[in-house]
Amino acid sequence: MKCTLSISPHGKPGCYWAQSGGDQVNTFASTHGTPLRTRRETGWSIFMGVILILAGFAAIWIPFAAGLAGTIFFGCLVLVSGIAHWAYAWFERKAGGVLWQILIGLIYIVAGVTMLLLPVNAVFVLTLVLACYIAIEGVLELVFFFWLRLLPGSAWFLIDGIISLLVSILIFVGWPSSSLWALGTLVGVSLLFSGVARLTLPMLRPRPGLT
Repeated sequence: MKCTLSISPHGKPGCYWAQSGGDQVNTFASTHGTPLRTRRETGWSIFMGVILILAGFAAIWIPFAAGLAGTIFFGCLVLVSGIAHWAYAWFERKAGGVLWQILIGLIYIVAGVTMLLLPVNAVFVLTLVLACYIAIEGVLELVFFFWLRLLPGSAWFLIDGIISLLVSILIFVGWPSSSLWALGTLVGVSLLFSGVARLTLPMLRPRPGLT
């Protein structure tokens, strides 16, 4: 079949498909896609954005409960990862690889089960790990700033590094009581920004008939 560029009865560009014998098939394919599908995707994106924003505000309002929920979810992910390592070791069946995968899987499973059985204690540990991660990120941002300080926009690395170090110091100084707010608040902020991104995504898409 051959596509012949033409204009639809509605004035939109597209193509008619013609068979090898030369007979045209009266089916018009618009180059703009299906408007109904676009509206459906936009509706789902807005719906998910509103849900994520509400969840973000709820997590910021009750940060410790959000931290517990995040810890349980993370524990499930770690547990599934450990089982996946064991499954991979079972199908791989190589001497060195099997032992290594079994060991890693065992560590993951023990960590996941511990988080699920002792979520409150896991929140305290994860808060400390998170503070270390933020501190390392802050140091790296400062290194990037001094490395790229002559480039325009490099000041953002300095600002990001300073804020990250201040947040990590705040968590370290207030630990373990900072575990009551730190993990859940950061989860809430992440959900909030994800929701805003979902809401703004439909606005960035070109509308059918305007491109």
